[in-house]
Amino acid sequence: MTALLTVHDPRGYPPAVTAKRLAPRLECLDGAVVHLVDCLFDNSEVFMRQLQAWFAEHLPSVRTEIVKPRESWVDDPALRERVQREADAAILAVGL
Repeated sequence: MTALLTVHDPRGYPPAVTAKRLAPRLECLDGAVVHLVDCLFDNSEVFMRQLQAWFAEHLPSVRTEIVKPRESWVDDPALRERVQREADAAILAVGL
């Protein structure tokens, strides 16, 4: 038996995306401050702690700090400004 199936996408229409260049790569991380940005997904804090432990074990000269936006899915200009002011680099992660 053959039947037609209609699928509706509940997300609606995606916004237009404007490409941006990536930040320049650092020559070296020795002595650098790296902010680990927890994007507040489920279990992301667990992943960020594991990442921080990896840095401590493998790159002990790198100082890491886990930072979080005020809420998920919303731009946080204060956090962006803090990362730019205090960190040499940032890693954004969504978790497990």
